Amino acid sequence: MENAALVKAVIEHAIDGIITIGDRGLIESINPAACVLFGYNADEVIGENISVLMPEPDSHRHDQYLERYQRTNDPHMIGIGREVQGLKKDRSVFPFRLALSEVQYSGRVIYTGFIHDLSREKIAEQKLKEYSALLEAQVEERTISLSNSLAELQKAKDIVSNSLEKEKELSQLKSRFVSMASHEFRTPLSSVQLSASLIAKYAGNNSNENISKHVEKIKSAVNNLTGILNDFLLHEKLDAGKVEPAYAEFDLVKLGEEITEEMQLVSKQDQHIIYQHTGETHVVKLDQYLLKNCIINIISNAIKYSGEQTFIEFNTEITAVLLTVVVRDYGIGIPQEDHRYLFEPFFRAHNTGSIPGTGLGLNIVKRYAGLMNGKIDFQSSENNGTSFTFTFPLSS
Repeated sequence: MENAALVKAVIEHAIDGIITIGDRGLIESINPAACVLFGYNADEVIGENISVLMPEPDSHRHDQYLERYQRTNDPHMIGIGREVQGLKKDRSVFPFRLALSEVQYSGRVIYTGFIHDLSREKIAEQKLKEYSALLEAQVEERTISLSNSLAELQKAKDIVSNSLEKEKELSQLKSRFVSMASHEFRTPLSSVQLSASLIAKYAGNNSNENISKHVEKIKSAVNNLTGILNDFLLHEKLDAGKVEPAYAEFDLVKLGEEITEEMQLVSKQDQHIIYQHTGETHVVKLDQYLLKNCIINIISNAIKYSGEQTFIEFNTEITAVLLTVVVRDYGIGIPQEDHRYLFEPFFRAHNTGSIPGTGLGLNIVKRYAGLMNGKIDFQSSENNGTSFTFTFPLSS
């Protein structure tokens, strides 16, 4: 009795469904788990044919399967676990794994089915398939996209290669033209300059004001053209990588005083260049030619873009690790919208008007400073002057 109670308790509390049928296919017992799976109460199915729990076509063929097995003893499902479909009371179908066993009990045959619900596994499997299909679609899409991108990249590469080749040819052509123009223009310009000087000399004391005036105009125009040619040549040399700094020690204060004296001679009426040095030492190790070129270019601009009777401040400072050069003027300033383009070649601010210039000077200055690992910065606003600051790192 105790064994029978134990078996009954195991069946009643089993997680999987357990159903027994007789040799005619009628349900003799069903445990609570099977009732939950199929949605029936036990008294609704006990005594009914097991086919009520099967969808078509298995429901219609079940009795034939059972009769054939009993006649031939050929197991179609007995002792073999397999996946089948179940029909719930609400007529919905669900998948489960069925394991059938045959038991001889009290002189008759009992068939027992063990039912394991596969609904969750099937849902997970379906989601996995959908996810795999989605991944495959994405991989295929991205593969196509990558192929298209590679094709576009190759096309762009070909275009860039052709552009670079054309740019190289254009650069070589420009270089040849600048060199040729420099040599071809310098000779007649020198002749014009010499002729103007000779005219002034031969005229002597007999020359009138008109002759002197026009001679000076000729000299000024020649100087402007010579300056333009020099800027073009410097720019071409920088592009070709022909400019390299030559470091040497020199007295910065002496250089500053020389620059101040030179630039004062070409300044406007009553313009005053004020030079001041800060720091206990005067000696630095840089390329003196490049540094002088940078400072003269900035002071020249300060002279050009400032009015008469103004001051131009020129300051240098040496610390243990840094050389700082500041040039400040109180001229027309640079419009805010032009700040971002200021160091680009051939760019000139919109408020320069008819003041002559090539737009190359600041670009050359920035590149010269860069050759010495220096930086250039500025602060400016229209009609409030401009301050340029160079900084150069110094070795200990």
